[in-house]
Amino acid sequence: MASLPLLLSLSLLSLLPPALSLTCTSQKFTNKLYANCSDLPQLGAYLHYTYNASNSSLSVAYVASPAPGGAWVAWAINPVATGMVGSQALMALRISGSVVAKTYNISGYHSIVESKLSFDVWDLSADEANGTMRIFAAVKVPEKAASVNQVWQVGGAVNGTHPSIHPLDVANKASKGTLELQSTGGSPSPAPGPSKGGAPARRGNVGLLASAVLLMGSLTVL
Repeated sequence: MASLPLLLSLSLLSLLPPALSLTCTSQKFTNKLYANCSDLPQLGAYLHYTYNASNSSLSVAYVASPAPGGAWVAWAINPVATGMVGSQALMALRISGSVVAKTYNISGYHSIVESKLSFDVWDLSADEANGTMRIFAAVKVPEKAASVNQVWQVGGAVNGTHPSIHPLDVANKASKGTLELQSTGGSPSPAPGPSKGGAPARRGNVGLLASAVLLMGSLTVL
């Protein structure tokens, strides 16, 4: 009789997408190591980063799954504000079957312009793995900066070579915060927003996982 709950538990666990069933500490990269990582509080996204005080640079790996039917993800630093407008974005886009990395100056809600950023960027690349898109880069940050304003996003379709607007759900609007550059814990300070603004997909996965745990626990009484 114990085999049925076990099979049900394993079936539920198998429903968890690889990208969302993991935490940042379980994610590995080939030939890349980062001092810190963060499970970002919205959109099921992750940031791995290393701050180098000797040259005021930040090496990052951003990992996220696009929105359903979507083909781009982005991570940005906003040097002038805490929201999207003014942010300097690194973006991974799927174009003609290949994932490419581009930089965008987000000067307004309806103005997304591919351009150089207001700070130096090098070693920029992007790829796709296990249902996620990943952005790798090193960026220049202000000397002796203690933190930067970060914004992240998962997008919709790509029209030709241009990203279309991302979903406007609560989680998308709340995907911003403060990244402490010299933090060893890797947890960002989330921007103020509704307390129930987490990504729906992640909450659903937690529910599946909880159900699986309860079923596995029933083995002890059967």
